Amino acid sequence: MERTIRTHAGRPTQHGSGADRWFEIKSQVHQKLLNALTAEQLKDLNKESVRVQIGAVVEKLIIEEALPITLAEREKLIEEVLDEVFGLGPLEPLLKDPSISDIMVNGFDNVYIERAGRVVETNVRFKDQAHVRMIIERIVSAVGRRIDDSSPIVDARLMDGSRVCAVIPPLSLIGPVMSIRRYGKKVLSTEDLLKNETFTTGMLDFLSGCVEARLNIVISGGSGSGKTTMLNTLSRFIPEEERIVTIEDTAELQLQQSHVVRLETRPPNIEGAGAVTQRDLVINTLRMRPDRIIVGESRGPEALDMLQAMNTGHDGSMTTVHANAPRDAFSRLETMVMMASQHVPDRVIRQQLASAINIVVHCSRLSDGTRKVTGIAEVVGVENDLVEMQDIYEFDRTGISPRGKVLGSFHATGARPICLDRLKAYGIHLSASIFQEEHEVKER
Repeated sequence: MERTIRTHAGRPTQHGSGADRWFEIKSQVHQKLLNALTAEQLKDLNKESVRVQIGAVVEKLIIEEALPITLAEREKLIEEVLDEVFGLGPLEPLLKDPSISDIMVNGFDNVYIERAGRVVETNVRFKDQAHVRMIIERIVSAVGRRIDDSSPIVDARLMDGSRVCAVIPPLSLIGPVMSIRRYGKKVLSTEDLLKNETFTTGMLDFLSGCVEARLNIVISGGSGSGKTTMLNTLSRFIPEEERIVTIEDTAELQLQQSHVVRLETRPPNIEGAGAVTQRDLVINTLRMRPDRIIVGESRGPEALDMLQAMNTGHDGSMTTVHANAPRDAFSRLETMVMMASQHVPDRVIRQQLASAINIVVHCSRLSDGTRKVTGIAEVVGVENDLVEMQDIYEFDRTGISPRGKVLGSFHATGARPICLDRLKAYGIHLSASIFQEEHEVKER
């Protein structure tokens, strides 16, 4: 069954006829340009110089082929060839749109985006699977990584900091696929997040006090729930004079302090050697005199070393973990620690977790696309071999408005955090009223 799409030139065509003709024209221009200029010449020329060369090739092709192209389509064709030469082809217009947070390529003719929390299909398409593969290889080669039959999955990073995950056959059954998680050029401020009702002023006051008092914090949540944004937000309350070391699989944290050492893992080379894992980095970080250690995401054996660091004087550290609820975060961390050492009894692991971690902040992506802190819990100890926690703040959903917005309210549970005594020792005095507040989220 044919579906109507819109070509890059803006003309609706049936999938398979006009669109293919447009790709054919673009390929001809691209090839003629490559024939006229060597790769070295292209590298030395700037974008405007190449634009002139492409314009000349397009004009010649229009005359030779008698192509019925309007002036607007001619300019669009030039832009698309420029994107093929200097950028990421059909994805360039999406990458230039600051409102897009995720780009998902599910094969050459099926591209989705997330904008304002909503996932929608686009009219962007590649020429074929080889075209997608070429763009993926361009991305990964730029950061010194590779993707091939022996290494069919790769994580990489674009120049703007966006995170890319790509998978090729035989692991992907629909051809090369990739997902691009974008990070805005503008770092969201605490004021932006308060305006978006991600959390309340009282919740922010409590969490900022916890950071300043050097409590160890774990941020939990699902994929795309805002964990990294929350980690960036909390890191702003770390004093400027402290030395921070960050450890990530793919660098995406945006810390504002000046004394920051950023470390990133390295995959194995073509011989399968030379890999540097998060665990390797955590172990070596302890020799770098850090005041705080921030692990972008705990997902494996490095959780044991992070746990030991938190328990041996490196308090005030932070990490994120995938989990469905604050209490689930402990189950996940316990499993990770066991991956590193199966000889440590469960009871000892739980004791260490309860001793090391003070606060768990849980983030959620709601059905309307908004991200909220849906829970803040404090670890109070271990009882009957189970980690005991008390909820300090919660978000209760009450319904959905006619326009699809999630309604509900943030509220304090009324529990007095045990950590308040530590905050007072650091000169941080919080009003008792913030632990009694309620804030209703209404449709605006």
